[in-house]
Amino acid sequence: MAEFAQASDLKAWQALQEHHNTLGRNIVLKEAFEQDPDRFQKFSRSFHNTADNSEILFDFSKNFLTEETLKLLIDLAKEAGVEKLRDAMFAGEKINFTEKRAVYHVALRNVAKHPMQVDGKSVVEDTHSVLEHMKEFSEQVRSGSWKGYTGKPLTTIINIGIGGSDLGPVMVSEALKPYGNRDMKLHFVSNIDGTHIAEALRDSDPETTLFLIASKTFTTAETITNANSAKSWFLKSASEKDIAKHFVALSTNKEEVEKFGIDPANMFGFESWVGGRYSVWSAIGLSVCLFIGYENFQQFLAGGQAMDQHFLKTPLEENIPVIGGLLSVWYSDFYGAQTHLVSPFDQYLHRFPAYLQQLSMESNGKAITRSGGYVKYTTGAVLFGEPATNAQHSFFQLLHQGTKLIPTDFIMAAESHNPVQGGKHQKMLASNFLAQAEALMVGKTEEQVKAEGAPDELVPHKTFLGNRPTTSILAQKMTPATLGALIAYYEHVTFTEGAVWNINSFDQWGVELGKVLAKKIEAELESSDATGQHDSSTSGLLAAFKHKAGI
Repeated sequence: MAEFAQASDLKAWQALQEHHNTLGRNIVLKEAFEQDPDRFQKFSRSFHNTADNSEILFDFSKNFLTEETLKLLIDLAKEAGVEKLRDAMFAGEKINFTEKRAVYHVALRNVAKHPMQVDGKSVVEDTHSVLEHMKEFSEQVRSGSWKGYTGKPLTTIINIGIGGSDLGPVMVSEALKPYGNRDMKLHFVSNIDGTHIAEALRDSDPETTLFLIASKTFTTAETITNANSAKSWFLKSASEKDIAKHFVALSTNKEEVEKFGIDPANMFGFESWVGGRYSVWSAIGLSVCLFIGYENFQQFLAGGQAMDQHFLKTPLEENIPVIGGLLSVWYSDFYGAQTHLVSPFDQYLHRFPAYLQQLSMESNGKAITRSGGYVKYTTGAVLFGEPATNAQHSFFQLLHQGTKLIPTDFIMAAESHNPVQGGKHQKMLASNFLAQAEALMVGKTEEQVKAEGAPDELVPHKTFLGNRPTTSILAQKMTPATLGALIAYYEHVTFTEGAVWNINSFDQWGVELGKVLAKKIEAELESSDATGQHDSSTSGLLAAFKHKAGI
């Protein structure tokens, strides 16, 4: 797809390097604001979400940006072929070339039913057929017309999956809890640690529990092991024929699904072009659909599509995800930033950073270009985050006075779902949202500290260098459509990064080796014979575990 081997060989990259060596290295943000009263207007962008007619403000003005910087970054995107790769993705071309697959999660949220096809075949009909199945099933469960084996409605949902089959659904269901059915209890089980499934089952009643088994192949080791444990628990109270009323499969492997005992009519499929970390928009999102209802799930999809259309059709200079992705490249490769913080000022978004960790690091944790060579630059920032304001009392110290440059995104909705004490809580939250970005930018000089009467020996300790870049994202309210747009924004940020770095953001071979070795060692743990061929550390640990576990 790409016509270049190394991004650092591009003329635009080299021009950016020269720019960084002069102006870019010496920019002082608070001085930039003093010199240009229009800086906020120049470097903020407003996204109009057609799904619910709301606005999301993206303020990029507190970043290491000048008009020249932005122009050079856009030149880099154009020379790297971001537009060409983007258009190929939306055309259903197999841009995931190592797995010979299209990357078509955008088709899952095609609520407007734009023509979309892969290999010359329309995908619109099948995608909407699955959505109709999800609608029918979720409405039956939510209304109570779908009943368990003793005639009781199903009010507990246990989603059993791992990776994208867990992180997306749990994040979205938490983020949209205000729209959820509060009479419904949700559990998400992903860890092979038996504690995870045991605690979920301990809090459940087999007569009223619905299990969603989320595995495309229905062979994922952790998921199927947890599913079999759930089935054994269920069968202590019920019979084999009752499985059909209490277990559904989010899968494409009909043979394995039937072998498990699930009725194929209760199977919700999705295509090979749906990557795990992009799958919450698909049948994998059934738990979300059950919890918030189909209409809200549709709004969630529509918000994602609205951002898709912005990313697809907006000129790069005004393209919000493109700017976000280019800033990430700018910090990673020209400023040496190794991390990226996302801190939502919204308790409902407490799982959002964890979700973004998989999206970003599984996508761009790559060191080989699409041409097959080792990259000559850094890729894939370490993404982390926690909800503010609690995070301010833990790791924000490092942001303000540490030695590392940590570009940061702050996210907030102006309108709370819980306006406690007449909105006092929300105003306090907003004051911190605004103050943290300002404090990171302006810092505190020695003169200011001295003017406050600090003793000389404390002056250096109370001085803040400032000049720490942030992006502030301000929504009206965290609605299903707003959340959908935000997730799609970060998907396209990740896409832009990978396109510039000339890596394949859509495979994940790096997770395979550990799985293979784990299967080998598991067989050794089942045996009382001597351990296999390993390094002395692994052999020693294996022997120690077997001894302590009495194997």
